[in-house]
Amino acid sequence: MRSDAIKTGPDRAPARAMLRATGLDDDAIARPMVAIVHSWSNVSPCNLNLRDLAEAAADGVRAAGGTPVEFNTIAVTDGIAMGTTGMRSSLVSREVITDSIELAVDGHCLDAMVVLCGCDKTIPAAAMALARLNIPGVALYGGSIDHGSRNGCAITVQNVFEAVGAHGAGKINDAELDDVERHACPGAGACGGQYTANTMAMVLTMLGLTPMGLNDIPATHPDKRDAAFRCGELAMANLVANRKPRDVMTRDAFDNATRVVAATAGSTNAVLHLLAIANEARVPLSIEDFEPASKNTPVIADLMPGGRFSAVEMSAAGGVAVVARELRTAGMLKNTDTVTGRTMFDELDAAPAATDGQVVVRPVSNAFKPRGGYSILYGNLSPEGCILKLAGHGRTSHAGPARVFESEEDAFAAVQAGRIRAGDVMVIRNEGPAGGPGMREMLAVTAALVGRGLGNDVALITDGRFSGATHGFMVGHIAPEAARGGPIGLLREGDAIFIDASTRELRTDADLASRRGTWQPSPPKVTRGVLAKYARLVGSAAEGAVTQAFDDAPATDHRVRREIEDETYTQELIGN
Repeated sequence: MRSDAIKTGPDRAPARAMLRATGLDDDAIARPMVAIVHSWSNVSPCNLNLRDLAEAAADGVRAAGGTPVEFNTIAVTDGIAMGTTGMRSSLVSREVITDSIELAVDGHCLDAMVVLCGCDKTIPAAAMALARLNIPGVALYGGSIDHGSRNGCAITVQNVFEAVGAHGAGKINDAELDDVERHACPGAGACGGQYTANTMAMVLTMLGLTPMGLNDIPATHPDKRDAAFRCGELAMANLVANRKPRDVMTRDAFDNATRVVAATAGSTNAVLHLLAIANEARVPLSIEDFEPASKNTPVIADLMPGGRFSAVEMSAAGGVAVVARELRTAGMLKNTDTVTGRTMFDELDAAPAATDGQVVVRPVSNAFKPRGGYSILYGNLSPEGCILKLAGHGRTSHAGPARVFESEEDAFAAVQAGRIRAGDVMVIRNEGPAGGPGMREMLAVTAALVGRGLGNDVALITDGRFSGATHGFMVGHIAPEAARGGPIGLLREGDAIFIDASTRELRTDADLASRRGTWQPSPPKVTRGVLAKYARLVGSAAEGAVTQAFDDAPATDHRVRREIEDETYTQELIGN
């Protein structure tokens, strides 16, 4: 056992003495030692139930003959930090969480691990840590929050953000805004639509890191503790079988994950996170690989923000297994291994059937939309690639004048002051991974546009990113970012901008080359601390915005040939 290094032999008597002080006896010390890592915090509902689940997971480890060792890591809550400088810490926390799990588990030479995660960055960090350490382990999502109810309608925190925009436009009064605020979030769990948390929870399942159906169970459902107990047992079973995360995190598993993201119109943040997870798993994956997944996969789940139903309603309909079975029937899913020791198709066969009469998920032959909810674009404003969010509207192109803002705050103030008009293309730059620093989400701005009735009439492009709750004609993850000399930094007020999903192009007809010689990067917004360190280390959003890229991934050819308006472009995408 790995843990023998800290507990076996005369030389380890001091370590054993300290372990005894925690209440462990000879038998407990002799057993395999299994990390129970979670991001419990009482700052928000997203991770509020994880300490309780950690106790259940620990019981599962003990029942299977192991000794649980509990660690806590951090969480940054996007819903609270959104629209503030605190949001700079969100994406950075993904790296810190991954690093902290590595340090705690490797620092104590533990044998296996259960990672309990509850919100947007803790979920990809769980997968990244499992892939990086590659010791037997399993992940479990703490579960979705139940939707709130107002006037007989289901609401989520998305409605609160949009109510802020409506309030600013004078469409609702103070009392109505207060009423929405008080009814949107009824208890523990992560945001309830197919936003980033629930999207990434499905990703964990499709990567084979969580048993089918366990992530679907809502946070407050009594079955959630049983799911955690099972994960504790499973970590021990994987230790006995020497089954490791990278054994199941194959390229086929990543392809399955991208399919499910597309089929559920999931968060565009999944692109960023899957690239980062693939980097840790040493699996070749590029931003361009997401285009065929989205183009060739119809949306078959009617989920918020573009649809009608919440994650809790999705769970009641049968969960991710319903989506995956429809994709398998259509020949769109590959059979892969999972941490249960059974294949993905075996897991689907064993999962309960869809609920009779459910209307959340449709067959592929009767899809809600003909393609997934995003497209990868290129052009003279984003040579490395960017992501157009398609879900929630019917438009595939937009052309209009640039309205240029150097920060999210400036853009939000312009929306609230009524200075944005139909047809405009809002440009928010210097919000990328390095320039932000931290690549903030623009939900406050996009929700304000929707709240003011401009969601279908205005486009927004940014080197930052979007919340999974964002809907509208939005382009994010523009790379290279402005702070690294990206063309978005050369735009000026009034420049004509063209966005076209059919040609996969983001471009301007402005003479950017003539402006290059006079361009100067903006001064760093942060010069000390973790954000400054992150800004120095972080790579391109087109590669997952990771702070380290491994050079031992399998060789792959990421050259992409596309035709745009009859001219062939060759785009070199950097592999891991």
